[in-house]
Amino acid sequence: MTLSRRTFTTGLAAGTLLLAGCANGVGSRGPELIDARVDATLNQLYADYPATRDLAAKSTGMLVMPLVTEAGLGLGGAYGRGALRVGGATVDYYSLAKASGGLQIGAQQYAHVLFFMTDEALRTFRRSPGFAAGAKMVYATPERGETLAAETTTSLAPVIAVIFAQSGLRLGATLEGAKYSRIIP
Repeated sequence: MTLSRRTFTTGLAAGTLLLAGCANGVGSRGPELIDARVDATLNQLYADYPATRDLAAKSTGMLVMPLVTEAGLGLGGAYGRGALRVGGATVDYYSLAKASGGLQIGAQQYAHVLFFMTDEALRTFRRSPGFAAGAKMVYATPERGETLAAETTTSLAPVIAVIFAQSGLRLGATLEGAKYSRIIP
């Protein structure tokens, strides 16, 4: 039996696709690493901004993104991985992918936590194939040593995002969108 170049290439492509499908992360240390980072991030959040403990107690769930890395020069993007906690336990893992375009330059890293304040907001997040951050979200970006504003902690918004631990510098005016997707780490 002779093996033609076309048969070899087709077999190689099929084998590559089959092996790529096997790289789903089941059995890897990915979940342990993400959970450890989430625990450290929550400890830092509660230590730096004690008012977030009350916010966490009132929420039905929290999506914790320990490290989001963002960079841009004209076009930009960001990526991070985290865990969804309900009742203090991790129930799912998520990634954040963000794209932006406009006048921008620089790079930064930060952590953020989405507090789901209603059961409906949490249910919508978990059932969607990819949750896009939108207008129904209130952002709180406390500076070091400040407490969260009263209107943020008593807000009736279904989702409250707390962004903290920023480092780096990114300047500009951009139009951007963010998408959260469930992953198997």
